[in-house]
Amino acid sequence: MGNSRMNSQDWATYNSTHTAGKSRAQVFSSSSMKDDYNPALISVRESRDSAANPNSSNILLGCDVTGSMGMIAEQLMRTDLIKIAEGIYDRKPMPDPHIGVLAIGDAFSDRAPLQATQFEASIALADQMRELWLEGNGGGNGGESYSLAHLFAATKTVSDSWEKRRNKGVLITIGDEPVHDRIEGSDLARIMGAQYSTTMTKRQCVDLASQTYEVFHIVLANEGYASHGLKRVLETWNEILPQRVIQLTDVTKLSETVVSILQIINGERKEDVAASWGSGSSMVVYNAIKDLQVAKRNGGVSRLA
Repeated sequence: MGNSRMNSQDWATYNSTHTAGKSRAQVFSSSSMKDDYNPALISVRESRDSAANPNSSNILLGCDVTGSMGMIAEQLMRTDLIKIAEGIYDRKPMPDPHIGVLAIGDAFSDRAPLQATQFEASIALADQMRELWLEGNGGGNGGESYSLAHLFAATKTVSDSWEKRRNKGVLITIGDEPVHDRIEGSDLARIMGAQYSTTMTKRQCVDLASQTYEVFHIVLANEGYASHGLKRVLETWNEILPQRVIQLTDVTKLSETVVSILQIINGERKEDVAASWGSGSSMVVYNAIKDLQVAKRNGGVSRLA
């Protein structure tokens, strides 16, 4: 982990062998959660400096994988992760990215409501992503357990970026549904480990994560639940992440939106960031990021935009 860097040639070669011409079920062939990605069996995920990445920055992407939302993981696997990495290398909003992926479901109904890869700086992330189980269930109960991603980030990740430099990581969850108001202690103990036995609200989970991460949520406004229930989705999210909720109307612009969030954290103007993507993407990106208010990095000190 952290001893090499992603590059487009490695990703293209990997995809030509493992994903090209294959269905989602062939790419993500697991039929159950593997122990390697089971949060109850994970003590910690580490993002550490190395010779290849001496100023590591930790980024977690939490993807809803219930129902039709498995397409997010598929899009990340096929195209977006390398585009995100290359965008960070080229635009330099954060140094030496280490990226981890969280697969999110429903604590009330799913057998695998959370899965977590390692933080990786190389093509090794692709192998781990393909081993995630796209359970595709969800509870049909008006929400998903995105708060599991917040709790995992807060309690089961560590980074040199925070410990050495006091730079927060970035946690971005992505999905189409409301966030459940709470997660019961009995479910947390099953999902996260026996030490998690107390019911936690969505506010408690996001507040914990916000101590060491800049936390955002991308609502896929024209997909799934949000396509007919956007008002309800936004209500539940704005309660805990005011001015950190992004409405993305075109899921094919996901990578540009993620990189743009990082650039805004770095202190760049939203108008300039959006315009930099060109006429095919700039308006979609601008509409997604225009209302963000974020803490900008400034020599290790954060100030509100």
